[in-house]
Amino acid sequence: MKKVTAVLVLSLLAAACSKKDDGPSAPVIAPATERSIAQGQLVGLTAENGAHVWRGIPFAASTAGENRWRAPRPASGWSGTREALEFSERCLQFTNRYDEPQGLEAGQIVGSEDCLTLNIFAPADAQGKDLPVMLWIHGGGNVWGSAATYDGSRLAENENVIVVTVQYRLGPLGWFAWDELRNAAETEADSAANFATLDLIASLEWVRDNISAFGGNPGSVTIFGESAGGHNVVSLLASPLAEGLFHKAIIQSGSFDSFSIAEAEGRSGNLANASGEILSGLGVGTVEELRALSVEDFLTPFWSDVGGFLDAPRIIEDGVVLPAGSMRAAFGNTQDFNNVPIMTGTNRDEMKLFYLGNEDLTKTMFGIFFVARDQDLYDAASDYASRVWRVRSVDQPASLMERAGHSDVYAYRFDWDDGGRFLFMDLKKMLGAAHAMEIPFVFNVFSLLGDADRIMFQKKTEDDRQQLSRTMGSYWANFARNGVPSAGDAPTWPVYTAGGTSVLRLDAESDGGIELLREPDSIDSIINDLRADARVTDEEKCLIGESIVEWVPTLATEVMGRLGCD
Repeated sequence: MKKVTAVLVLSLLAAACSKKDDGPSAPVIAPATERSIAQGQLVGLTAENGAHVWRGIPFAASTAGENRWRAPRPASGWSGTREALEFSERCLQFTNRYDEPQGLEAGQIVGSEDCLTLNIFAPADAQGKDLPVMLWIHGGGNVWGSAATYDGSRLAENENVIVVTVQYRLGPLGWFAWDELRNAAETEADSAANFATLDLIASLEWVRDNISAFGGNPGSVTIFGESAGGHNVVSLLASPLAEGLFHKAIIQSGSFDSFSIAEAEGRSGNLANASGEILSGLGVGTVEELRALSVEDFLTPFWSDVGGFLDAPRIIEDGVVLPAGSMRAAFGNTQDFNNVPIMTGTNRDEMKLFYLGNEDLTKTMFGIFFVARDQDLYDAASDYASRVWRVRSVDQPASLMERAGHSDVYAYRFDWDDGGRFLFMDLKKMLGAAHAMEIPFVFNVFSLLGDADRIMFQKKTEDDRQQLSRTMGSYWANFARNGVPSAGDAPTWPVYTAGGTSVLRLDAESDGGIELLREPDSIDSIINDLRADARVTDEEKCLIGESIVEWVPTLATEVMGRLGCD
C-alpha cells in the first residue's frame, strides 16, 4: 500500500472547511510575570485562563556555522529585561502541505538554526511553590513541527503543574552519523550522532538550574511526548547522559526502535538517503567541505517531490548518547536505562491517520471529502497495523521491563472515536481514535485539525470530551506528581503485568468509559486474528500483511509465511 504522511492528510482535511483568520492579537506584558534567572531578567504574559506564560527562552546557543553537528553550547545571557512574549522560529525543516494555510508551499526550507528555545506555562500563583514539572517534546517525525503548536496553559492551571515545551534540531541536522565528524570532535559529546537528543538533555539541564524561579520543582520533572516526541522520550530513558535530569516519563504513541551506526551511514541495509550516500552525491569528503555547504545545499537532497522528506535514520546507536546496541534491548536490564516510573500507550486506531490518504484504501469526493473504497478493508487494515504499533510500543517493552524487575510501568489505550460527520465524510469511521487524537484531551485544548476541528470536536460531544479530558489530565499530572497515575474517583490504574488485566482503556462515558482491557496483545494473536477475519479476502489479508512488513521488515517471514502469502 502507498505510504502517505500524516501531515499531508491533516492538511487536506483542514482544507475541507478552511476560513480566513485575522490571527491572535499582539501579546501584552504582564508585570506579575517578571522573573530573574541565570541569564537575566525576563517578563511574560498572561493567558486567557490566567496562567502565566513565557515564550522563546533560549536554553542553548545557535547551532549554525561551527556549532552545526556539535553538542549544544550554553545560551548567552542578556542585559535589561527580556520580553518573553513571542515564540521563537521553529528549527530548520522542510514545509509540507500542512503549512499551505500559512501561504507556504511544500518543499520550502523554513526556520532557523537559532531555535533551541523553550516555553513555560505556570499557574498564576505558582511563584514560590514547588510544583511538579512536565516537559513536553513535540512530534512530527523528528523532521517537522515546533513547540509553538502546543498550549500548556490549561494543563498547568487545571492540574497545578508547570508545563514546559521545547524545540530541538530536526532531520539530518539533529541526527547525523559520519566517521569524519566523529574523528574531528572537540569533546566526547561532539562525537555523538544524536545531536537533537543532546538538545533535549540541554533543555533538561536548563530546567534543573532555572525552573524554581517559576515555581517548579527541579527534583520532580516528567518528560512526555507523542509520536516522534514519544520516541525521543524513549531515547532519553536509554541515554546515560540524561540520568538524574528527569524522574518520570510518559510515552504517547512512541517507538523503541533505533539505527546502528552502520545503517545510519549506509554501510548496511538499503538506505539510499543515509549519510554516506548523501555526502557522496554532494561530493563532500572532509568536515571542512561539509561545514562549508550552505544549509540549503545540504538539505536539498533529502527532499522528494513525490514522498516529501526522505526517511533519514534518526535515533542512532552512537555509543555516546545511546549505547552501541539496540535501544529496545536496553530495556531488558534496569542497569541499562534510566529506571524511573514509566507510562506508555497508543491509540486504538493509530493508523487511520496515515491510511486516510492512502489511495489504495480511500478516495476523495470533490477533492476533499475522504471516504473508504471498502469500509471493511479500511477498518481491518487499520485494526491490525494499529495493534502491531501497540504491541511494539506497549506490550513488548512493558513486558521486557517487568521481567527485568522494573515494576513502575503503566499502560493505556486511547479509544475516543466520536468525531463528527460533514456532508460525505464521517470522521468517526475515517479517523476514529487515530494517531495524535489523545493530545487535545491531555492538554484540554481541542485543537488538532485546524478549521476541521469544527467537524471533529462538535458541540454535542463537548460534555463527554471535557469529562474525559479532565480525567486524563489528572492521571497525567498525578503521575508527574508522585509516579502513580490517579484521578479522584476514576478507576484505579494498576501497574502493567504481562498476561494480566492491566492496560487502561480511556474513553468517554457514552462509549463505556474508562475500564481495564481483558488481555495483553501479541504479534501471534494479531496474525491468528487476521487469518480468521471474515471481513477481508485472502488477497486482502496479504495486502494488510505487506503494509505491516513495509513498516516492520523484521516481521516479514512470520507475517507473510503464516498468512500463506508469496
